[in-house]
Amino acid sequence: MTQLPTQGTPWPELEARMRALGAGDVKWRDGKTTMYIFNAGEEVERVKKAAYAMFSEENGLGPAAFPSIAQMEREVVEFGLALLNAPEGAAGAMTSGGTDSIVMAVKAARDYARAKRGLKGALNLVAPFSVHPAFDKAGVMMDIEVRRVPVKDYLADVEAMAAAIDESTIMLAGSAPCFPFGLIDPIVVLGKLAEARGVWLHVDACVGGYIAPFVRMNGTELPAFDFAVPGVSSMSGDLHKYGYASKGASTVLFRSEALKAFMPFDAGPWPLGRMHTPTLAGTRPGGAIAAAWAVMNFLGVNGYRDKQRAVTEAREKIEGGVRKLGFRVLGAPKLGIVAFTHDEADSLSLLAKMYQRGWVTAGLMEPRALHVMLSPAHREFADKYLADLAAALAETAPNAAKAPTYAG
Repeated sequence: MTQLPTQGTPWPELEARMRALGAGDVKWRDGKTTMYIFNAGEEVERVKKAAYAMFSEENGLGPAAFPSIAQMEREVVEFGLALLNAPEGAAGAMTSGGTDSIVMAVKAARDYARAKRGLKGALNLVAPFSVHPAFDKAGVMMDIEVRRVPVKDYLADVEAMAAAIDESTIMLAGSAPCFPFGLIDPIVVLGKLAEARGVWLHVDACVGGYIAPFVRMNGTELPAFDFAVPGVSSMSGDLHKYGYASKGASTVLFRSEALKAFMPFDAGPWPLGRMHTPTLAGTRPGGAIAAAWAVMNFLGVNGYRDKQRAVTEAREKIEGGVRKLGFRVLGAPKLGIVAFTHDEADSLSLLAKMYQRGWVTAGLMEPRALHVMLSPAHREFADKYLADLAAALAETAPNAAKAPTYAG
């Protein structure tokens, strides 16, 4: 077991050790990962690091002590609400990440169902098989059954979801897009179902919330997926994904302040009275809030449009390239994620071969497929990815001698 050193270590030595520790990490600045990192370039990296450092000691738990942090959070939330077509009176909060946002939305839906619908006892939520496991985490934490319904053509099967609803259903969930396939569920139809059955609809836009509005501005037709759909009660959108903020920063947004009122905690009493928090967290890092605010103001609408155009161009380039190599793309992705499979090569074997070449990417199990979630920087590295994928395919395909190569 490693013991805390008796004597402190000078920073230059610690810095050198930390750099040595990081030497084996994925080379994300070289575009070698399509997971975990959202690389919007050196300028954005400098801005968010400086902003985070400036407010790294401030605590979002104390808005009276740190009105600067409270104001920045309010403005970030308002940016998100406006981008996602929220009506007047909508509200929200920042959280530590997508799981946090989803859990808080489920908590709000549960408490709403108890207070407004009089539900008691065993409760459930209905979601497509493709939704994020954060819903399962919420179910475990709050003893809510999660009814995952098989997808149809990689999208939520609304008819099957309707059949799974009963009098104890507190929530329907859809994704915009889902992480596995990068596809936007039929939120309009889900919204109509939610209204007809009197059930809360949450749209998980953790991946898409801060890219889809700008992709649409850039001319791509997208189905309605946000608060423009009347049946949508809440949404989640991650700032540390395509908002390019520092981790961890996400938003959970509600159609009205009245719905948001079911999210906060009023805990106690204890010796200090009661503890009111907007989300589960007590201490809330001011640096994450400040970095999100700084990046959003630094980029603005036009900056985001440029970054998101680079993402979609990278996706289109990789999508076209993998088709040339004989892969089938799952569905018709329009944002930054693409999943694809090959009839003559095992996807997980290909994944391992790509890892040997330094790529940290994802693989799907159902169905077996390769998966990439792209950043603006990947427009520059797409050719390298495709060339390495072609080489990996040549090594793993049954007829490797005839496996295609990629020439751009």
